Amino acid sequence: MDHITSLAKFRNPYGNQEIELQEVRYEAGGTPMMRLRIRERGARFTIFDIDPVTARYWAGEMKQWADPLADSAPPPPLE
Repeated sequence: MDHITSLAKFRNPYGNQEIELQEVRYEAGGTPMMRLRIRERGARFTIFDIDPVTARYWAGEMKQWADPLADSAPPPPLE
């Protein structure tokens, strides 16, 4: 059975989407993946499984964009 561990769960305050980050380790082996689960209003989900290299690149690009802007923005609410 695949092993899924929840890493973080939060809500986007501007679109009210629920976002969850999970680590997925497959029973068959291979590279552990990060799963991004975005729950829209109702029951619609968008799910991405990304490898560690892609996650690092994506995180770096998001941080580069957010750093100069985030100091003046309120933090997202915690659940």
